[in-house]
Amino acid sequence: MQRALGIVADDFTGALMVAGYLEGAGIQCPVLFSPDAEIPPSAVVIAGTRARTMPVSEALAELGRFANAFARAGCTRLAYKACATFDSTEDGNIGPAADYLADRAGVRPVLMSAGFPRFSTTVHQGYMFYRGRLVSESIKRFDPLTPMSDPDLVRFLGRQTPHPIALLNHATLRNGPEATIGAIEAFAAEGAGHVFFDTTDDGDVEVAADVAAAMTRVVVASDPLVIAYATRLGRAEPMEPAPWPQHIDGPAAVLAGSVGPVILAQLAAFSAHYPVLTLDLLDPSGEEGLVSSALDWAFGRIGAEPFAISTAAEPEEVAAAQAAFGAIGAARRAERILGAVAKGLRDRGVRRFVVAGGETSGAVVHALDIPAVRALPEGPLGTGFCVSSGPIPLSLYLKPGKLGADDILLRAVEAMDL
Repeated sequence: MQRALGIVADDFTGALMVAGYLEGAGIQCPVLFSPDAEIPPSAVVIAGTRARTMPVSEALAELGRFANAFARAGCTRLAYKACATFDSTEDGNIGPAADYLADRAGVRPVLMSAGFPRFSTTVHQGYMFYRGRLVSESIKRFDPLTPMSDPDLVRFLGRQTPHPIALLNHATLRNGPEATIGAIEAFAAEGAGHVFFDTTDDGDVEVAADVAAAMTRVVVASDPLVIAYATRLGRAEPMEPAPWPQHIDGPAAVLAGSVGPVILAQLAAFSAHYPVLTLDLLDPSGEEGLVSSALDWAFGRIGAEPFAISTAAEPEEVAAAQAAFGAIGAARRAERILGAVAKGLRDRGVRRFVVAGGETSGAVVHALDIPAVRALPEGPLGTGFCVSSGPIPLSLYLKPGKLGADDILLRAVEAMDL
């Protein structure tokens, strides 16, 4: 069996989403969180990283470590997966990641695509729409780390790379793969370093995936193109996947580090049934004091009932923390605290973790020193469930902070009992 594709995702929840869809399609897709992790037999493998909000130099170093690991494992192609809205800043990592992989492969242009039509995130004529509105007019403009203020993604990404970006629009994609490949070759002859696809609907994604599978090019894209592309390559290297693991038995805890109205509503729904402790990043006891008090609060509840520990806060409280520590500093402070809390809970017997927030998920997995997991296929709550092996096996549900119904935390805890 040939390893067809190695994918590096810019966060942990995105890696699990891709793996969950592939597992559901009958394609085993191991999820690595360490480049040193052993990779079981599979045509497709994906790495979860924290590259989205790392400084560029650190993100490229992390990308390089996994690219090297995938090359050693025999992967013949590489892809970089960003989130559906291509969350980034003008100094961000998507353009540099595309340039790094293109230079490594020695071929251009890179094939790029954002959006996720299934979740009402689309790109038309290069402009991104989030839930029917330009992304710059949506709640994404308030993201504390990657506020999306420019909906023209070709223009926006052009600030991250010195190589010209050509737009391959919906009208061309509707003409099918052959016409699309011809357009890409014409753009390449004109000196384009990257070609950015519209994602007006799922038809655009299908054509783009056919093109990506037919061409030997680096792919830098959001979930739907990466999933469709990986599915085509994975099915070309058929193998019988190992049985999916069962959830680990044991006490459950919810850790929430995201911000915004979505997670606050989810915590409110959870608190109607189970206890919730909210930690104040400005607490004068400091990080160690907050971790210690959280573990003291949790100690008598472990095993008796699920509970949640959160750093989520109202907008004015978030603003106060950012004023004190900076936007990145406040986020990293919350992540360190919840990571340390996760380790303490694991050491005290918690074996099931529901984690809200992509960056928080990365911090928790890192603190728990989990090198790899097996993702479970998409279910009623979508993707995000996985099981780790090792000396202390764990069940986890890692979810993006801004996705899910109000009762998703409750349902995630209950789903681990099924």
